[in-house]
Amino acid sequence: MLLDDTDAWIGLATVLRARLNVRERMALAFIALRALPTHHAQSTAEAAISVGAGQPISPLLNHMDEAAFWADMAAPDEREAYCLASFKAMACERQAAFLDFVQGRLAA
Repeated sequence: MLLDDTDAWIGLATVLRARLNVRERMALAFIALRALPTHHAQSTAEAAISVGAGQPISPLLNHMDEAAFWADMAAPDEREAYCLASFKAMACERQAAFLDFVQGRLAA
């Protein structure tokens, strides 16, 4: 099988997750990086591990749509940082309403 496009390579990641354990995938990644010239290996590793969306941008449609779009791309630590900072910046009444909303959804 020839992997000649991005979608095929992304699909291979799914196959590797299904067929290899974490240690085997780590060994494969290590050897693949070692097979590259140093500058290519470094840029490849940086691209692979720099997940996230950066800071949210100004809303295109409305704030909720933009927030949902950003959250879909953000790394977990980014989402948690912005969530906590946003929560802390809310007025006490809004914090209480937010907690009621979140706890109500957890119970449902």
